[in-house]
Amino acid sequence: MNITVILCTYNRCQILGKALASVALSRLPESVEWEVLVVDDNSNDRTADVVADFRRRYLGRFRYLFNPQSGKSNSLNKGIAEAKGEVLAFMDDDVTVEPTWLQRLTTPVLEGKGTGCGGRILPEWSCTPPQWLPDSGRHPLAPLAVFDLGLEAGRLTEAPFGTNMAFHKSVFVKYGGFRTDLGPGAGGEIRHAEDSEFGSRLLAAGEQLWYEPSAIVYHPVPENRLRQQYFLAWWFDKSRADIRAFGLPADSRLVLAGIPLRLFRSLALCTARWMLAVGPSRRFSNKIQVWSLAGQILECYRQKHFARCQDQ
Repeated sequence: MNITVILCTYNRCQILGKALASVALSRLPESVEWEVLVVDDNSNDRTADVVADFRRRYLGRFRYLFNPQSGKSNSLNKGIAEAKGEVLAFMDDDVTVEPTWLQRLTTPVLEGKGTGCGGRILPEWSCTPPQWLPDSGRHPLAPLAVFDLGLEAGRLTEAPFGTNMAFHKSVFVKYGGFRTDLGPGAGGEIRHAEDSEFGSRLLAAGEQLWYEPSAIVYHPVPENRLRQQYFLAWWFDKSRADIRAFGLPADSRLVLAGIPLRLFRSLALCTARWMLAVGPSRRFSNKIQVWSLAGQILECYRQKHFARCQDQ
């Protein structure tokens, strides 16, 4: 088996079929053997029935795996262990992929351009984007799972997003799987960073990752996510997750109660910029920075408190 697509799902039987139908139409050379492994993250809806239907319609293409141990990282790791492919591609249960997606995402890994590859994740709008939506910065639409580094292929210097990435299976043997204290359903409130932590782990070890813009995934944007509260909560939680995943920045010398003092200075500066900013987009971008810094400060404090409790 050359390629295994791993798709983890939890209680989304109503939309799962659309994702499976899109990947079922993947176009690859006849010489390439590939499969889709659906890992059911302890769902209690009709997920198993939806997958069974695809197994009947596409004989030998789809497999189903039930994971009673909830948590996306647990399901990802279980899928990795059960995958038959040499290259493992990952997609989510709420996206659709282009027919060329799988070939273009995995070819760089199969050809040795890198041990991993990431592609573009584009938004599928259901309504007009609001005026306050940030339009500048590296990843302004990250809360909507949008990942777009442009149209030029080349080396990746940052971790790809989880719903459009592929890795050679050997890297999981060498570096381990996804951290189970991160990601949705991880048993705590940290619902992010399981994908970025793994990709960053590979980059830190000197592995080469490839960016392939022609490997395209479409992520729907529900109207209920186009709320400022959703964006602020997402960035707050993501900042906490990054502290847990990567620790304090290397230049954090002066600390108070485990919190780098420079975070307080940055918080004061960003708050002033938020208050004085003109224009809904710029004003909200500064507000996001305030919430992100607050998340970092909280997690730094909690990490210090947790370490102190462990020592007692």
